Amino acid sequence: MKTIGVVTTGGDAPGMNAAIRAVTRIANWKGLCVLGFERGYEGLITGTFRQMTPRNVGGIIQLGGTILHTARCPEFKTLEGQKKAAKNLHDHNVEGLVVIGGDGSFKGAYELSKICSTQMVGIPATIDNDVYGTDETIGFDTAVNTAVAEIDKIRDTAISHERVFIVEVMGRERGFLASTVGITVGAEIIIAPESKCNLDEIVSIIKQNWRKGKRAGIIVAAEGCGKVTEIAKTIEKNTSAEVRLTILGYVQRGGSPTARSRLLASLFAEKAVEILCESQGNRLVGLENGKITSIPLEESCRKSKPIDTSLLKVNEMLSI
Repeated sequence: MKTIGVVTTGGDAPGMNAAIRAVTRIANWKGLCVLGFERGYEGLITGTFRQMTPRNVGGIIQLGGTILHTARCPEFKTLEGQKKAAKNLHDHNVEGLVVIGGDGSFKGAYELSKICSTQMVGIPATIDNDVYGTDETIGFDTAVNTAVAEIDKIRDTAISHERVFIVEVMGRERGFLASTVGITVGAEIIIAPESKCNLDEIVSIIKQNWRKGKRAGIIVAAEGCGKVTEIAKTIEKNTSAEVRLTILGYVQRGGSPTARSRLLASLFAEKAVEILCESQGNRLVGLENGKITSIPLEESCRKSKPIDTSLLKVNEMLSI
């Protein structure tokens, strides 16, 4: 193998630049040429890329976002778009492609692998932490710490004004971010898509806390749980609590990656380049039980990562 490509696709996550840097430098150390395709799968279709060198990835390990940029690409979902991408990879002699992104990105890479001789390797980078085949994704730790820092500030106001704050965090239809953030900020209630949102139970908890003299509180809700405004209205209607709503939004996807996210990016990249050098391909790199591993890309695309719902029970005990 002489030439590999690297691309960042889907939503950005802190640590993507650290992964780009690591892929570039490790591949160069092994004597490979690296092409960085720009704006996600759009770059594969248009053939827009830049040559990556150890020098032009200097000073990016601490940066959030992605220097290669990322964009949604509806055309890539079509067979015609995938054929254009496959042709560009072939024309530029790209024998391996490192795809840095989330589950949607890997489904795209898997579909491309069916019509393309280029070997694909996925590096999981998403704050949602919902990729099957890895215990943790690049960016998750950073997003958790960002959310915790913001909610700690919100709690100051909640205590001062004796209010209940509902804080919506990202995560789409999964509750990995909400459950981890909820425990680490000492939330009174965590609402995750994997557990039914029982409004009567939420109201009952708020009432119990009120009787115990607990007038302030934090409710962490995943964005996939529905309309948090309706939850807020229900609480105010049925309790004595004054409720405020905060949606953290895209602040969770930005910022300088934590040491943990940078470390995972570097270790995942080393494994990805190793896989390509061994001409394996079509695999997903991951972290399982503290070790860097890999599984078939197809397996990751076909299976759903289970959430540890016991975390919600632990939080229930901690929030008395």
